[in-house]
Amino acid sequence: MEKKTAVVNKNANVEKKASPVGSIFASVVIPLAIIACVLIYMYVLGNPGNFEGNDPNSHPLPGNYLGIVYKGGWVVPILMSLVLMVFIFSIERALTISKAKGNKSVAGFVRTISAKLNQRDINGAIAACDAQKGSVANVVKSGLLKYKEMLNEPELLKAEKVAAIQKEIEESTSLELPMLEKNLVIISTIASISTLVGLIGTVLGMIKAFAALAQGGAPDAVGLANGISEALINTALGITGSALAIVAYNYFTSKIDELTYSIDEAGFSIISTFAAQHDTAPVKTQTV
Repeated sequence: MEKKTAVVNKNANVEKKASPVGSIFASVVIPLAIIACVLIYMYVLGNPGNFEGNDPNSHPLPGNYLGIVYKGGWVVPILMSLVLMVFIFSIERALTISKAKGNKSVAGFVRTISAKLNQRDINGAIAACDAQKGSVANVVKSGLLKYKEMLNEPELLKAEKVAAIQKEIEESTSLELPMLEKNLVIISTIASISTLVGLIGTVLGMIKAFAALAQGGAPDAVGLANGISEALINTALGITGSALAIVAYNYFTSKIDELTYSIDEAGFSIISTFAAQHDTAPVKTQTV
């Protein structure tokens, strides 16, 4: 009798295609953040009421931080937009990763799957995936469906069945992970360039300060003060944006690693259980 070869097919319930939603979100958020920050810089920070004599070219009123930040120059709205983007993309990633976890604790879900498999209750394990939802449940469900399919393939060798289940889990994982990591590259880029943009503002401010000192006769006190203010404000905003982006990137990366570990744990449980039980007692087939 001719031996069949295991074929891995993606199930319609867990199959995903690359979605342009994340790219559209980024392409909309970035220009809107820049526009919003430019308007805030011009009409809120640059409000004449923030300065002596209602003149934005003068010193800010004592204790008026809006006027002080305005003195950072044209680099300020760029740095403000970078900080704003960090907050927006962090919120978006937090919502996405929270949804990927599912309705209940991921650790509890993995334990439930292991318990169902030990009881040979495949349908119950699939029902638990449907109740859990999220990326982890999608990957586990695809493995369980392949598990169930392999039980009805008596002509395949045990090693081939195990390989088919493992391949199904790996392919499902490769479909889910890009969705979790989308837009993280933007946060990591901001972490790298925010300090550099702030440094550009710092250098420009120092150029203005030294230009005020280099004038013949008495130095231009207003120009000197404005130059130093511009340098320090841009330095502070650049470091702030970079620090926030680094913290956000590391936090979300660790959360994605936790989900990946849970997927690996559930996948190992499925494969090891099948290897131990696939050709022993019948599996429950009660309707859920």
